[in-house]
Amino acid sequence: MNNLLKKSLLPAIIIVLLAFLGFKLSNKSAAPDVTFTTIEGRKIAMADLKGKVVLVNFWATDCPGCVKEMPDLVNAYNQHHKNGFEVIAVAMPYDPPAQVLNYTKQKALPFPVMHDGLSEVTEKFGGINLTPTTYIFDKNGHLLRRTIGNIDFNDLNLILNKELNNKKVDL
Repeated sequence: MNNLLKKSLLPAIIIVLLAFLGFKLSNKSAAPDVTFTTIEGRKIAMADLKGKVVLVNFWATDCPGCVKEMPDLVNAYNQHHKNGFEVIAVAMPYDPPAQVLNYTKQKALPFPVMHDGLSEVTEKFGGINLTPTTYIFDKNGHLLRRTIGNIDFNDLNLILNKELNNKKVDL
């Protein structure tokens, strides 16, 4: 009797475990419910960006990697923005606000920039400590990629071409 019970329960347990694993693999992480306040005072809710591919870049004016990748980020934005690509640059809480504003104006950054002075956004993204850190979300607000360190712009272009044009691209 005990052996019969084991033989009938084992397939059921395996099916339940496989279903759970399938659910976890298909359940993409969603963007945090956050509102960005730009250095101009404009409010942009993450929820309002649905329908766009969104890149959130945590950076600092004293971060060499951040400064190095910024021109490429501007180029990617300029190339793909008209097709539904949005960039939000989030300056770290320790970065002096005047320095962020000066850098933004001096480099004529075309995308929204915010200074996270109260650490609200960095905390909602899980406590960002390292820069640059970048999140890319699909049109439904699901996380496509998280990068700590510099962005691989070849990969970014592949992602954007796939997500914005609904084309199959192997990554």
